[in-house]
Amino acid sequence: MDNSTIYVRERGSLRRVSDIVLAQPKPALSCRRTNPFVPRKEHFIFTYNEEGSLRYTTKSLFDITLLFVVDNIHHVDSLIGFPEQIGDKLFVAAEENRVFLNPEISSKALQLFGDAYGSMVLESLCLRNRFPLLHERMDEIKTFHNLKSLDLFGCKLGDNHELFQHLTSTSLARSLIQLFIGSNSLSDAGLQRLTAPIRMMHKGLDCLQLLDISYNNISERALGYLTCLPKLASLDVSGTSLKLGTGLKATMSNLLGLIYSEKPLTTFDHSRCKTEGWAEQVVNQWEMNSSQMPKQKKVEESRTSALRFFGRQKFVRTVLNATPLTHKSTEEDKSERLHFYRPANNDVREKQVPSRANDLENPCHDPRKRRLQSETCDTSNESPPGKCSSSPTLTAQDIDLLNSY
Repeated sequence: MDNSTIYVRERGSLRRVSDIVLAQPKPALSCRRTNPFVPRKEHFIFTYNEEGSLRYTTKSLFDITLLFVVDNIHHVDSLIGFPEQIGDKLFVAAEENRVFLNPEISSKALQLFGDAYGSMVLESLCLRNRFPLLHERMDEIKTFHNLKSLDLFGCKLGDNHELFQHLTSTSLARSLIQLFIGSNSLSDAGLQRLTAPIRMMHKGLDCLQLLDISYNNISERALGYLTCLPKLASLDVSGTSLKLGTGLKATMSNLLGLIYSEKPLTTFDHSRCKTEGWAEQVVNQWEMNSSQMPKQKKVEESRTSALRFFGRQKFVRTVLNATPLTHKSTEEDKSERLHFYRPANNDVREKQVPSRANDLENPCHDPRKRRLQSETCDTSNESPPGKCSSSPTLTAQDIDLLNSY
C-alpha cells in the first residue's frame, strides 16, 4: 500500500488520488499484521459454543468496511446522500474508536456529519456551568449548525466572546429556537453586539423564540436591542437591574409585546434542558476526558481540603452561619422571577397603545425604525402592503434611529 496508486470512483468517473496516507492498523498483541487489507483480530467475532469451546466467525464485509472508513474519516470528502442508517452506524463506530477526542480531526469529522445529517447529529446542547468544556472544545462546538436549543448559562462569556459570531451565523439562525445566556457577565454592550447583525443586516437569530438573559448586568435600555427579534415569545430577566413595576410592564408591552407571568414559566426550568442527538455521548466523552486533571491541580485541591478539615473553628462557624443565608437568598431569587411571555392575542397591548395597532401585528417591528424595515419580517404576519412604504425624505424619527447606532 505504501507505493501503490489509489483510484476512487466518484459521480460515475474514475480518478486517481494522490497524497493520501491511509491510517495504520492498531497494534494487537496476538496479531502482527500491518497490511490493512489483511484480516486483523478485530475482523473476527469470538464466541463460545454449547460445549464451552472457543470459536470465531468473521465479521461481515460491511462491518470491516465501516471500520476502515472510520480509521480514515479525515480523508472523506462528503457523506451527503448516504442513508441515515449508514450515517448513524458510522458515527457510532467513530465514537467507539474515540475519533472525536482527537483535536486534529474531530472538528472536520463533526462538520462532515453535520453537513450530511443536520439536527440528527445534535439538536440540543446543554453546557450549563461547564465553561471549561466550552473553552476547551470551542472549535468542535462551532461545527454544530443545526441546534434548536443551546444552554450556555454560567459559561463566563462576557461582552466580547468569539462565540457570538457563531450564534448569529446564517446557518444556526435558521434553526436556533431557545438560547440561555444567563449569568455570563453580560451588559448592555454585550446584548448590543449580539443583536447587531439582525439590527443592521437583518440576519441572525431570526427564529429565536425563548431567551434567557437572567443574572446579568442588564438595564432597561438593553430591551431596545431585543425589538429586532421577530419571534421572541418568552424572556427571562430575573436577577438583573430591572425592577418589577408598572413602568417595566408598560415597556415590555410596548417594545416587545410581552406581559408579565405571575407564575414562573416552566420553559425556563433547567430540568427540561438536556443534550440530545447522536453526539450526546461525544459531549460526555469530552467532559470525562477534561475531568482527568493534572497532578499539580489535584495536589492543590487536596491541600485546600486539608486546610478546611484541619482549619480553625472560626472557619467552621462561618460556614454554618452562612447556610441559612444561602437558603434565604434562594427563596428570594425564586420569588423575584421576572418571566415575560407573549399572549395568544395582543389585545392587552392594543388597548395600551391603540395608535400602533397596525404596527403591532408584526412581532419584529421596532417602534424606532421606519416601516420600510417591516418588509423583511416574517411573511406569516400579514399586513396591508401600502403601510410598508416610507417617505423619501429623512424625518426626525430617521435621524434618531441613525444616532442610536
